[in-house]
Amino acid sequence: MERSDFLSELTGGEVYLKLENQQITGSFKIRGALNKFLKLSGNAKARGVVTASSGNHAQGVAYASILLGIESTIVVPENTPKVKIEAIRKYGVNPLIYGKEYLEAEKFARRIEKEEGKVFISAYNDLDVIAGQGTIAIEMFNENPDLNTVLVPVGGGGLISGIASYVKNAFGCEVLGVQSENSPVMFESLKQGKIVEMESKSSVAEALHGGIEDGSVTFEICRRLVDEIVLVKEESIINGIRLMIQTHHQVVEGGGAVGVAALLESPERYREKSIGIVISGGNLDEKILNMLIKA
Repeated sequence: MERSDFLSELTGGEVYLKLENQQITGSFKIRGALNKFLKLSGNAKARGVVTASSGNHAQGVAYASILLGIESTIVVPENTPKVKIEAIRKYGVNPLIYGKEYLEAEKFARRIEKEEGKVFISAYNDLDVIAGQGTIAIEMFNENPDLNTVLVPVGGGGLISGIASYVKNAFGCEVLGVQSENSPVMFESLKQGKIVEMESKSSVAEALHGGIEDGSVTFEICRRLVDEIVLVKEESIINGIRLMIQTHHQVVEGGGAVGVAALLESPERYREKSIGIVISGGNLDEKILNMLIKA
């Protein structure tokens, strides 16, 4: 982890960044995808896999496919950034583009699963995937066991489910999820006590965009183990991306910057705390990068 001098001074605490934007494929998603692939039976490997993703999980699946020689079909929604689609193709998989947002792409991938007999690998609703993502927490606390607050980006909940499962059992520290105000599906679901379907607005944190599959194990894990979901403004996310470039020389996508955005919005909340922020990915949309340059 890297200490953030700027955020530590802003909050009056100790802030450390887990830079998963430096990971192979540019995000944490390779962890869960590879763990799932390694656990597949011989029969499952022969049938091939299918998945849906807004981009980062797709890259993890594509990379694991090449690494292990398993055929994969990948469905992405129309709002997937060009940089992520090009990265998927770089790993030798030509993604199918379907639906305006993630949930539509996921339903289409589920249809392929039934019609073609492939193994569906969820980006979040899978215990093997969740366990793979949870290895982030092991590394964080091996390096800094004194952390008392962890901020984690939330979309479908696979990342925070893995992290919270380890942290709450081993250390008991505060686990906060972070979502954009424009796509608060997990926030609203926990608030209402059930998984809800709702229309999301456009967001620079497109990796966290879209709905949660009905019956997802992540909902129950989040309900039991996550202390709170914090919502942040789009402007704060953009400022978080800019801050990471300016002060840490790190390219971070919108979904990866939401934890930084949370500190920018409410620094007093984290005063005198030891904070770990998961910077989940660095596959920044070229349009957003150009916007920041022009600004």
